[in-house]
Amino acid sequence: MSEDLNVKEEKGDISIHTENILPIIKKWLYSDREIFIRELISNGVDALTKLRHLSVMGDYKGDTGELSVEVTIDSENKRIIFKDNGIGMTADEIKKYINQIAFSGAEEFIKSHKDEAGASEIIGHFGLGFYSAFMVSTKVEIITRSYTGGSASHWINDGGTEFILREHSKEDRGTEVILNVADDSKEFLDVAKVREVIEKYCSFLPFTIKLNGSVINDKQPLWLKSAKDVKEEDYKEFYSKIFPFESEPLFWIHLDVEVPFRLKGILYFPKLRHELDSSKGRIKLYCNQVFVTDNSKEIIPEFLTLLQGTLDIPDLPLNVSRSYLQNDPYVRKISEHITKKVSDKLNEIFKMDRPRYEQFWEDINIFVKFGMMNNEKFFEKVKDVIIFKTSDNIYRTLEEYKTKNNGVNKEENGKQVILYSSDPEKQAAIINIAKNHNIEVVYFTTMIDVHFIQFLEMKDSNVTFMRVDSDNNHILKGEEEKGIVDENNKTSNDKIKELFEKILKDENKGLNIKVGPLKDPGISGMIVYSEHMRRFKEMNMAYNRNSDEDIFNEHTLMVNSANSTVKRLIELNGAGADKVNDIIHNIYDLALLSQNNLKGDRLIKYIARNESLIGKYAEV
Repeated sequence: MSEDLNVKEEKGDISIHTENILPIIKKWLYSDREIFIRELISNGVDALTKLRHLSVMGDYKGDTGELSVEVTIDSENKRIIFKDNGIGMTADEIKKYINQIAFSGAEEFIKSHKDEAGASEIIGHFGLGFYSAFMVSTKVEIITRSYTGGSASHWINDGGTEFILREHSKEDRGTEVILNVADDSKEFLDVAKVREVIEKYCSFLPFTIKLNGSVINDKQPLWLKSAKDVKEEDYKEFYSKIFPFESEPLFWIHLDVEVPFRLKGILYFPKLRHELDSSKGRIKLYCNQVFVTDNSKEIIPEFLTLLQGTLDIPDLPLNVSRSYLQNDPYVRKISEHITKKVSDKLNEIFKMDRPRYEQFWEDINIFVKFGMMNNEKFFEKVKDVIIFKTSDNIYRTLEEYKTKNNGVNKEENGKQVILYSSDPEKQAAIINIAKNHNIEVVYFTTMIDVHFIQFLEMKDSNVTFMRVDSDNNHILKGEEEKGIVDENNKTSNDKIKELFEKILKDENKGLNIKVGPLKDPGISGMIVYSEHMRRFKEMNMAYNRNSDEDIFNEHTLMVNSANSTVKRLIELNGAGADKVNDIIHNIYDLALLSQNNLKGDRLIKYIARNESLIGKYAEV
């Protein structure tokens, strides 16, 4: 910094409209103290943008040189210096734009050049950015010299309303802002800390940004380029740069809009590690390449918050601190456009490369389903490209499934029944029965599906969904008959039921016994549930995830009266009650085991019982 000249000095008060506004700024104007770095660099970029504009228009004839903002950490003297070689200021401009806090130099510049190209790129129309410097400083100084020439000026303020303004010996064009750092802000004298903040907010500014001589930023971020000029590896490289340690994205959308609003950006669909991986949702919001926030919930619809990427919105309506978006019609239009572009991309990939679409469906289906349930326009646009994996190990749309299985599934009240499985491994035995009857089972395996099923039933009144282990599943049942009559024992289903209820009465209070013929005589019994009650309990579990309640405590053991062993139970009961007791317990245990629900004491007893049976066979 050059030494002051021994020339006249002026003292005065800053013109403000609120008494002692600077302490107020320190307390509440900015949500985070580190913001001062972003604001002062942004002001420097404004000054560079103005000079470049004037040079292009022919109003500045000099050599602009390399336009840059340099940040210098002088930890020994406890100072941070922000220096740019932009437009600079005269003494009168300091009085107007710095002392009269109600005015914004950038705002006036835009108005005076509103019909000229590039004028709207000025960041400084946010207003009070310079005053964020007082959040971390005991004293702030400005040394500046205008591009028009004349004497340089030195402005000094210690955080109150009084200032000193004097001439200075600075000879080069531009502005230096010197912060004398307060003791409670010494963390900002750490070069690594400041570098972290600059990289967060200023990594993609259009002019060179330096910290202690090292260049920090990339002046041409990928989102500013035309999509036709960007290769696949470029998108992946950029993604790994802004989201290190993440797996490669599934696909992406390159946004480039000029009318009715300006918007550029790249949205990536990440590969999720697990269902509803909330850590993924990071869309970095920029305004003229200045980072604003990665919490852009007003712009990004809730169902798309799992996306990652960057959005640059030059005309973004922000409050004075740039920290929070204002919810207005402009923002809503942007949100609707993003929703449309996402749905368009899904339709494009589905139609152009369905195998690829099916490949990443398991990663994106959660938020697509969530979006359909929460956004009617999105539902209308993507309803025909929603696919379901089936027991035939292929993917079908709902219409494809309905067409393929039309007339195969029994209709309920005029509706086509769509059988589904929530756990293909657990319900494998019942799925196999469906396959043997040429019925395709749809797989619904995510937490959101219990809600999505009801949503689809509401949207399509011609279908009803039924889980394969529902007690109303017609494929499980054989021909209806009043009872099974054995020639020797003259027994009936009622007697078999009575026998099961007697032996299993102490097993489970929620256990119901039902006896009837199943289509597969090789199965002695299986567990089935009430479709209505099961859905209700699953939804309750979704809202009370910490509950220890066994939501399937109430269930039905469907005893197969067409099974040869079941038919002989009454006869066996007369010969030896212990044997019947073991058989009935085993029938129940095997039914539980087939659904992976045999656990605890029941599992221990099952193992002991079968060990005993093995021993008996060995004796024989």
